[in-house]
Amino acid sequence: MAISLTSPLTGASQSDLTTPTYTLASDTPPNARSKQWAVTALGGTQTGVDVHSVSNPFTITFERPASFKQLGQPNPVTGVVSNVGRNVFTVRTRKGVTPLSGQSEQIMLVETKISVPAGSDTADATSIQAALSAHIGALSDMDAEVGDLAIDGVL
Repeated sequence: MAISLTSPLTGASQSDLTTPTYTLASDTPPNARSKQWAVTALGGTQTGVDVHSVSNPFTITFERPASFKQLGQPNPVTGVVSNVGRNVFTVRTRKGVTPLSGQSEQIMLVETKISVPAGSDTADATSIQAALSAHIGALSDMDAEVGDLAIDGVL
């Protein structure tokens, strides 16, 4: 199934946001192997949050590898595959944030990189799905706590 975000996107709960939603518009991605959306409107209570603009971006990008790696050949003597390439997929959110009142916005970057060993997509697809399920579930379960961690540094 292809990546296609549905608008409005329901945001995860955060300590200072009430029922956050994000209206998305398809945006021009940074390259041909990406899909990108810009946040054009906000829902819920998000006091002080800005939507996307040129100087203050708020985008979500999904990116696949430039070229897919294949599994290397097994050693004819040992049978061990020593050259296992990795296919790296990235989900990236960019948001302009103000470092100090009256200062220009700086870009905050949130990235999840998914590094999949070549060949495992056919040999162990279910384990890839399980790892992603656990990863996304942990982020979802701890969404407010991760937001607080990024603000107060308390782990």
